[in-house]
Amino acid sequence: MEDQRGIRVPTAVDRKALWVVRELRLPTIVKTCVSCRTSRHHPTGKFRVNASGKLLDVWMLIGCERCGRTSKIPVHERVHVQSLRHERLLRFEANDPVLVRELAVDAALAGRTGYRLDWGGTWELETDLPFHDLGEPVSLQVLVRFELPAPVRVDKLLTAGFGLGRPAVRALVDAGRIRLPVAVDAKAREDFTFLVLG
Repeated sequence: MEDQRGIRVPTAVDRKALWVVRELRLPTIVKTCVSCRTSRHHPTGKFRVNASGKLLDVWMLIGCERCGRTSKIPVHERVHVQSLRHERLLRFEANDPVLVRELAVDAALAGRTGYRLDWGGTWELETDLPFHDLGEPVSLQVLVRFELPAPVRVDKLLTAGFGLGRPAVRALVDAGRIRLPVAVDAKAREDFTFLVLG
């Protein structure tokens, strides 16, 4: 079956593929160091918990890439001890690496506490290419899965996945050969699926 532009519209998907945005490292925390004035930090893997009566402060500790100075990112400030789940408090006290990772990629925490995340060099796209010739008269469904919530431009994913330049990718999208659930110049950070029509 073809649409009004003469492009074959599949009644069923001929092939399926998985593209994975693999984590290479955590994002850099961009925050000015009070000692050396550079702005690149990474989590130390530790938290500091301070109790003052029934109130708690919890900080994620970060280290400056240049001078090594440790700084604090406030995670919880002046919260009542009973408002924090006991299991979560124990995870802070144990320097739980899963919780460190979760907070190190948390864009909401970054926005709330006045730093930004630099996602450059944090990911690579893993595919089983060459697996699909865009000239083939078959349809392809691609699931893009994110191992970390790096905001990646959709056209950058497509150029990496198909080994094409940006103009070629945009031409395929404009022609309806690649059907996306989001705009081609949008940034994605969550799993999505798109179609390639033969």
